[in-house]
Amino acid sequence: MVLSEMKYNVPKVEKGYAGQTLYVNVGTGEIKAKPVDQKMKDTFTGGKGFDLWLMWNALPKDRAIKWDEPENEICISGGPLAGTTVYPGSGKSIVTAISPLTGIPVDCNVGGYFGPFLKFSGWDALEVQGKAKNECIIVIDGDAGSVKIEDGAGLPSESHLVAEILTERYGKENRATVSVVSAGPGAEHTLMGCLNFSWYDPKSGYVRYKQAGRGGTGTVFRNKKVKAMVCKYSGQVSGANHPADEKALAEVGRQHTTEILELDPKQNEMRQIGTAHLPPIMNQFDLLPTKNFQYGSHPDAKNIDNEVFRSLYTHGRNDGCWKGCSVACAHGVDNHVLKSGPWKGKKVPVDGPEYETIAGCGSNLGIFDPHWIIEYNFYCDTYGIDTISFGTGLAFVMECYERGLIDKKATGGLDLKFGNAEAAAEVLHQMAKGEGFGVVVGQGIHKMKEIFAKKYGADPKLMQDIGMEMKGLEYSEYVTKESLAQQGGYGMALKGPQHDEAWLIFIDMVRNQIPTFEQKAEALHWFPMWRTWFGLNGLCKLPWNDIVPEDNNRDKEPAKVMKHVTWYSKFFSAVTGKKSEPDDLIKMSERVYNFQRIFNLRMGKGTRQFDEPVPYRSMGPVTKEEYESRAERYDKQLKEKIGIDSAGKTTEEKMKITRKFREEQYHKLVDAAYQRRGWTNNGVPTLAKINELGIDFPDVVELVKKNQ
Repeated sequence: MVLSEMKYNVPKVEKGYAGQTLYVNVGTGEIKAKPVDQKMKDTFTGGKGFDLWLMWNALPKDRAIKWDEPENEICISGGPLAGTTVYPGSGKSIVTAISPLTGIPVDCNVGGYFGPFLKFSGWDALEVQGKAKNECIIVIDGDAGSVKIEDGAGLPSESHLVAEILTERYGKENRATVSVVSAGPGAEHTLMGCLNFSWYDPKSGYVRYKQAGRGGTGTVFRNKKVKAMVCKYSGQVSGANHPADEKALAEVGRQHTTEILELDPKQNEMRQIGTAHLPPIMNQFDLLPTKNFQYGSHPDAKNIDNEVFRSLYTHGRNDGCWKGCSVACAHGVDNHVLKSGPWKGKKVPVDGPEYETIAGCGSNLGIFDPHWIIEYNFYCDTYGIDTISFGTGLAFVMECYERGLIDKKATGGLDLKFGNAEAAAEVLHQMAKGEGFGVVVGQGIHKMKEIFAKKYGADPKLMQDIGMEMKGLEYSEYVTKESLAQQGGYGMALKGPQHDEAWLIFIDMVRNQIPTFEQKAEALHWFPMWRTWFGLNGLCKLPWNDIVPEDNNRDKEPAKVMKHVTWYSKFFSAVTGKKSEPDDLIKMSERVYNFQRIFNLRMGKGTRQFDEPVPYRSMGPVTKEEYESRAERYDKQLKEKIGIDSAGKTTEEKMKITRKFREEQYHKLVDAAYQRRGWTNNGVPTLAKINELGIDFPDVVELVKKNQ
C-alpha cells in the first residue's frame, strides 16, 4: 500500500552532481526536493559534507537533540565522484546521523550500489526524518521518476531475508537494477545497529552486502520504523556522471587501474584476500588485539591468518562492491553451515569476514576458530549489529568476568571467559532478541561501565582503564600502546575511535615513517584531512595506499603516497571541471572537518575533555601481567625514553612511572595537533580558522564565539 508519493522529472547528472537533494519525512509523509546551489558545492563538496549541512539545518537550533527524537535524520550522499566506473573504488556513499552511542554526528563510508543509484536517480543526497507510526519502506524509482513511502507490514526483520524479497519485488527479471538498505532485529534492540547496503551479484546469484557499521546508524533507522529503503535504477551507469573531461578521466582511471592490476599480486593481494592480509602483519608487530587489547599477538593467530581465509573464501565471483573496481576486495564465504541460532544447520553465503571482524570477533575474544568468526559475521550482518562494537564490547565483558568484576549472576548464567565461542554466540542471539544479558551488552561499553559499577560494585577506575571506548564509541581493532600517533588518531577522531579518520598504526609502527614527535603531530593534521576527502566524494580509501607505486619509498613523504594524491586531484578535476591540485583537496576536507568539529560542539561534545583521557590500555600496560609479558621492552623504554634505571624497582613502581610519562606525552601531542589545526587549547576552531575556510555562517560564528 502506498502511503505517500511524489513524482519528479529525473534530471541529468552533470559534472558529478544531480543538482538536488531528497527529503522524506516518514512521520508526516512529506516528500520534497531541495536545490543544490554552487555555494553548497564549493563549501561542502558532497558526501559527508552534504550530509552534515542538511542535518545542521534540519535539527532544532535551540538544543542538542537525543538520537531517538523524530528530528534526528539518516542522511546518505555519494558525492560527485561516486558511481564512476573507470576509476577504482568509486562506489561509496556516506551515511550520517546523530549516534545513539555518542550523541554526536557519526559518519560511515559504505559500499554497495545504493549511493550511485541514488545519484543517477536524480538525488545528490537523501535525508530521512520523522518517525513512522507503523513499519514502512521508502522506494526511490529512478526509472519511473517517483519516490514512495509504502507500508512495510509483513516483511521479515533480518537483512538477508528482507533484501532478497525486495530485490525480487522491485527488480523482477533484472535484480541488478535494485539496491536495498536495511537493518535487522539487533538494530532494534541495541545501540550499535548497522545498516546493510546491498547489490545483486549475478555471478554468484546472491544479494550481497556492505555495512555502514559504526555508531548505531541502523538503530536510528529502525527507531524510525523504516524497514528498508529501495533504490531502482536501470539506466546506463558508465559515464552517467557526465564528466567535464571524459578523456582526462579515462586516462587517469586507466593509469590507476593498470597499476593495481600489476602491483596488487606483489603487495597485499587485495583481489585475492582483501583486508584478511592484515592479521599476520598485526600479529608480527604486536598490534593484533588479543583478549581485550591486553596483548598484541598470540601463538594461535596462525589459525586466523591470511592463508586460512584464502582457503575459506569463495573465489571466482565478482568481488567488487561497485562496477569496474579493480581492487575487488569484497570477498566472502559461500555455503557456510551455521552452528547456532535460528538458522542452525542452514547453508548461507557470508560477505566477509574482513580484518576488523577477524580481529574484533576473533583474537580480541580469545577465539581463534575461523568458522566461529564467519558465524558471528553472518549473524551480525543479518541482525544489523556492528561487528566492531560487538567484538570490542564483548571483549570488555569477558575481561570483567575473568577479573571478577561481574559474575554469572550478572551474565544470566553464561560463562563468559575468553575463548568461549558458544557463549559469545548466545550473547549475540540475545542481543538480536532483546533478551537476557544481551540487552546489557547491546548498550555499549560506556553504559556497561555505569551498569557494572552501580549494580555489581565493579571498580570504576579499572573499568575506565580497560573499557576500550572513547566518546561512547568502541575502539576498532589495533593495539596502540606503542603508537603515540594512533593513540591521538583514536582519541581525537571526531566521531570516536575509528581508524578511517587517522589510520596511522601502519606508517608509525610497521613502516616507521613518522618517527619524531613533530612528524606525528603533523600526521594528525594531514591524514585526517586527506582521509575526510574520500568521504566527500564517494570513494574507497584502499586504492590510495593498499597498493602503492613501486618507487613510492623514494618519495620524501612515502606515507602520503603523493603520486596517488595527484591522480585523485586529476580525477576530481576531470569529473567536476573544477581545476584542483593536491592542496585544494586538503582544503575541501578542512572545511568539512572543522564544520563537523563545530557540530560536535553544538551537540555538547566538541571540546578537549572529550578527546582525553583515552582509556589507559590504549597507552600502556594496565595490569602487572601486561607489563611483565613485555618486561624487556618496558624496562628498556624506562631507561632510554625516561632516564630511569629499572633495577630494584617493583613492577608496580615501574608501571606508575611509565603511566605518568605516557599520559604526559599524549597531552603534549593533543596540544601540538590542536595548534596545527588552528584550534584553541580547548579544541575549538578559532574564528580566524572558520573565516579562512569560509564556514563563517552566522550561527557557526555565534557558537564558536561562545566557546573561545
